[in-house]
Amino acid sequence: MNCFGLAIGLGSFLMIGLFHPIVVKSEYYFGKGIWPLFAIVGIFSLTASLLWKDLLLSSLLGIFGSSCLWSIRELYEQAHRVKKGWFPKNPKRKR
Repeated sequence: MNCFGLAIGLGSFLMIGLFHPIVVKSEYYFGKGIWPLFAIVGIFSLTASLLWKDLLLSSLLGIFGSSCLWSIRELYEQAHRVKKGWFPKNPKRKR
């Protein structure tokens, strides 16, 4: 029995689910300016996924890297949602 598909699906589900609160908290505490960190981690993870020999870990690294890069877009959308009043502003952070 091959469990790679199940493991990759579960890993994708968990990573995508975890990135939503990470993006919300990142925007709250740091604002949109944290996007370069997401870009660096994403590019590093995608590069590592190309070089990793194990298929499962390579796939999960690719999903993680793609999720990091997608989070850049979500940071900007989260800032827009905060402007609309759908999420709270951080009163201690200058905008």
